Amino acid sequence: MADDLVERLVPPGLWTLVQPRIPGWEARRQGGGTGPRDDRASLAAVVFVLVTGCAWRHLPPVFGVSKATAHRRFRHWTSAGLWTSLTDVAPSDLGGDREFEWLRTIVGAAVRRAAAVDDGPDRSGTSPTATAGRGPEERQPPR
Repeated sequence: MADDLVERLVPPGLWTLVQPRIPGWEARRQGGGTGPRDDRASLAAVVFVLVTGCAWRHLPPVFGVSKATAHRRFRHWTSAGLWTSLTDVAPSDLGGDREFEWLRTIVGAAVRRAAAVDDGPDRSGTSPTATAGRGPEERQPPR
């Protein structure tokens, strides 16, 4: 079942295009850890999270990639510019409009998710407990 899901989320034409653009991994200086996971299965796990909108912690185990690994790959690929490098792909590069639209969906979701992580929630306002005991005229507006 996992192979079918990986095949549907990352079709062969898309994989052929993306595979050479995926940055490699360096060995850990301190050694240890598990061996590297399959890039295509990792990409399928990342694509699943991106297009469904689920939280990383809700990633199903069928991909054979841990939640942490999928999230780490997404962050690594984002910082390496994988998603932006895929924005210049033409429909003819993928062999069809259907896979091209799927790629556009994936890249759009990745860019939105990366921007949301970079921006983060706005926590610059005044804490409600910091203004306790002061009247409305003494409270400072949030900056």
